[in-house]
Amino acid sequence: MSESCVFCSIVAGDLPSRKVHEDERVLAFMDINPISDGHLLVIPKAHARDLHDVPADDLAACALVAQQLATRAVERLGADGVNLLQCSGEAAFQTVFHVHLHVIPRYAGDP
Repeated sequence: MSESCVFCSIVAGDLPSRKVHEDERVLAFMDINPISDGHLLVIPKAHARDLHDVPADDLAACALVAQQLATRAVERLGADGVNLLQCSGEAAFQTVFHVHLHVIPRYAGDP
């Protein structure tokens, strides 16, 4: 855990979140600035700064959860598609330096 990391604070329960999935390795919760209805974040519970820092097992666990949640977005929210996005590094627009995957449901007619 990193004391200065907002996502580590969410994992620790020190900051609130709207959790949609939790297991021993992974936490998924709703994005506070959603691009679309159902936009959520999938993170490893163990702190890793970015894609280059995350252990393969944690990355694989996050990818599997992201896949499951993308399927749910289509089945339960009626999404017409899903974007899976991972930004690694400041130049790639990463703003929270705890590796995370965005699962972004997309709907016909989205801008």
